[in-house]
Amino acid sequence: MTTRRTGFILACVLAAGIAWGADVYQIDPAHSVVGFSIRHMVINNVKGSFNDFAGTIEYDGKDPLSLKASGTIQVKSVDTGIAGRDDHLRGEDFFDVAKFPEITFQSERVEKQGEGYALIGKFTMHGVTKEIALPFTVNGPIADMQGKSRIGIESSLTLNRQDYGLNWSKALDNGGLVVGDEVKIELGMEAVLQEAEKAPE
Repeated sequence: MTTRRTGFILACVLAAGIAWGADVYQIDPAHSVVGFSIRHMVINNVKGSFNDFAGTIEYDGKDPLSLKASGTIQVKSVDTGIAGRDDHLRGEDFFDVAKFPEITFQSERVEKQGEGYALIGKFTMHGVTKEIALPFTVNGPIADMQGKSRIGIESSLTLNRQDYGLNWSKALDNGGLVVGDEVKIELGMEAVLQEAEKAPE
């Protein structure tokens, strides 16, 4: 067997080992939260969430650098507890759901940052795509009451809505804004291990 062929086979084996080493988890929306808060009239933070979202996580519990994630949020599910405000957020002044119905994230790599790690990837909102860093911690895996393996992932970051074309606001007499520019995002994801499909006999 030639050296070149041997090297090719070894590379294939290593690649397969990497693919097999990572488990695939699906986000459990019933036990997960996509939350946000934004400054209102300078004096208070108004909080809300998105209630319709889905995502997939790949993770080898022995290697934080193995983490991969993708997710989609249905923007019309925005919920601040006030129907009129939510309708305004869905309209052209803000998210413009008719044109931009989804917010998406697709990871590209993991980087070590200080004492922890950050998931780097492409984030798309309101038709604008930018690279962001999601600092994260992973909890688990543990077995739930049905014996299924679960992990928890927590992350938080701050985005400037102006970077994504969400520009609406009004100035106050004191120079502040009715709606602040910085949006704090809080993610609490619980995900369930997916069983491998059995090959047909």
